[in-house]
Amino acid sequence: MEGRTYEAAGVSLAAAEAVVGRLRSAVESTGARGFGAFAGLHPLDDQRFLAASTDSVGTKLILARQRGRLRVCGSDLAAHCINDVLTTGAEPLVLLDYMAANRLDLEQVTELVEGAAEVCRAAGVALIGGETAELPGIYQEDELDFAGTCVGVVEREQLIDGSAIREGDAVIGFPSAGVHANGFTLVRRILEEDDYDGDDLLAPTRLYVGEVHALPEVHGLAHVTGGGISGNLARIVPAGLRPEIQWDSWVRPPVFEWLGRHVEEEELRRVFNLGVGYCAVVPDPGEALVIGRIVRA
Repeated sequence: MEGRTYEAAGVSLAAAEAVVGRLRSAVESTGARGFGAFAGLHPLDDQRFLAASTDSVGTKLILARQRGRLRVCGSDLAAHCINDVLTTGAEPLVLLDYMAANRLDLEQVTELVEGAAEVCRAAGVALIGGETAELPGIYQEDELDFAGTCVGVVEREQLIDGSAIREGDAVIGFPSAGVHANGFTLVRRILEEDDYDGDDLLAPTRLYVGEVHALPEVHGLAHVTGGGISGNLARIVPAGLRPEIQWDSWVRPPVFEWLGRHVEEEELRRVFNLGVGYCAVVPDPGEALVIGRIVRA
């Protein structure tokens, strides 16, 4: 099988990593902490940090609009940003959104904001405002973009940054609802030659507030987005250690079996969540699903 790749579809994960590296010195010169992590940190006072994360839904919007499912993209945005802030141990507090299009359509705006608001209510997060912009000449006709920022707060002694991770810690996984909101540039290319209409293709990103709050002790948290399970765990595991994943320890949703007919296994692991949407590194997994261990690099 000659598999499709994310880069051939138009997205380079290596280029994204290079951009982060190039911008690091400029960003850190402003006093920023946590650049390149899931959420940035800024001291609020001697006891607390603000934690903030910005993201967008990406090209899933194109497919969702075509299939009349824009509301799920509103849910994606809120859940994605909230999940990122959770990785620091913070309590997410507020969300702001930004919507831009060639021409704003009231029904589309409503669907997206209502989807985001539903997730915010479930998470106890206030959707406090945002911005809408009509930008003909920047966006193609009928296209739109939806982005947002979540801000939370965490006590210094409750901060989770991966520094407590040790050799032998368990990596536990929490199930995804499907593809979530990453890898859709590649997904759309595959759909051009092989249709798929299972619910797990456009299912909204799961919210992991309940799972995270239920953990008795946690050394690190990773939101599995672009870069897959190993790539996102690598963002929190200290130097000298690495996650060793047991790839057959869970059952993948059907959408990934479909993708696997077109994408090589290595590329699947590098791009998609494969059914695990969030990971926690813990000393004692209890009855949770263990998908790997922390070992020496």
